[in-house]
Amino acid sequence: MGDIRWGILGTGGIAHTFTRDLLDDEHDVAAVGSRTQERADAFADEFEIPTSYGSYEKLVADDDIDIVYVATPHPEHAANAELALRAGKHVLVEKPFTLNAAEAQRVVDLAADLGLFVLEAMWTRFLPHVERIRRILADGTLGDVREFSADHMQLLPSDPLHRINALELGGGALLDLGVYPISFASMLLGEPETVKASARFEATGADAATDAVFGYGDRALAVTRCALDLRGVNTASIVGTDARIEIDSVWYTPTNFRVIGAGNEVIEEYKTRITGAGKQFQAREAERLIAEGRTASDVMSPQESVSIMRTLDAVRAEIGLVYPQER
Repeated sequence: MGDIRWGILGTGGIAHTFTRDLLDDEHDVAAVGSRTQERADAFADEFEIPTSYGSYEKLVADDDIDIVYVATPHPEHAANAELALRAGKHVLVEKPFTLNAAEAQRVVDLAADLGLFVLEAMWTRFLPHVERIRRILADGTLGDVREFSADHMQLLPSDPLHRINALELGGGALLDLGVYPISFASMLLGEPETVKASARFEATGADAATDAVFGYGDRALAVTRCALDLRGVNTASIVGTDARIEIDSVWYTPTNFRVIGAGNEVIEEYKTRITGAGKQFQAREAERLIAEGRTASDVMSPQESVSIMRTLDAVRAEIGLVYPQER
C-alpha cells in the first residue's frame, strides 16, 4: 500500500485478525508490542513482523512506526491511545473507543491538541456494502428513515474468567456486541433524544444481553439487541418512507443486501465480493487520511465516537451497569 508503517499494541484475538488483513492487503506492519517479550516474539514470528517489544512503552517509542493499532481490553483503550499519542503516533483504537464518554473525549482532545490522527476501529463503517448503503441513503432512495433494527448475538465462551464475562475488563454483551448496531444507528440517525433499555445479567455482573430502544423525537425509532450466550439471526433493516433495506446475516461483516420498494419490488440487490475478514478497509481509510495530512475521518469522526460512547453510557445508566474502574 502506501508508506505508512503500523505498530500493533496488544496480541489478542482481534490483533491477529486485523494483522492478517493488513498483511494480506500489503500494508507495512513494522512492529508489535505486548506486556511480555515472549508474547510479542510469538506474535512477530507468526506474522513475520521484523520487530517485537516486551512493553507498550518501547513500541510507541519506535521511530519506524507511524500509526499504532490499540487492540487491548476496553478499559485500557484510553490509556494506551494516550500513550501512543504522546509519543507522536497516530492511533486506530479498537471498538468500543473507550470505556465511557469521559475517556473518549479525553483521547479526542489530546489528539486534536497534538494534531494527530485518531479513528475508532469500527470496521463495519468502511465495508463496501455499508459504503453503498450510505450512497443509497444520500440519493434519497429510501425517503426519510423512520425505523432501524439490528441484532448482534453470538454464543461466546461461558468461562467466568474469560474477558467477555469479566466485568473488570469491560466484559458483557453491550460494549463488545451492542456497540455494532448502536454505532450503525448513529450513522443513520445521529445521537438519540431518548434511551430505554433492559438487560439480563451473568453471575459475574456483566450483561449477558441488552436490548435498547432509541427515540429521535417524532422523526424515527431504532431498536438494537445483543447477547453473548445466544445464536441470533444477526440481520438488520432500515425502513424509510419510500423503501427499505434488508441486510443479510451477518449484517456487520461483508455481506449482501436488498433495496425493496413500497410495492415490495426489489430495486437493487447488492452482492459483496471481497477477500479477508474485511478489516483492511479501515486501514486504507486511515492511511489515506494520514497521507493527506488529515486528523479525522468523515465516515467515522472522533466526535461521533464520543457521541456513541455517550449513548452507551445512557444505556448502562438504564440497566444499572457500572464498571469497577468507575466506582
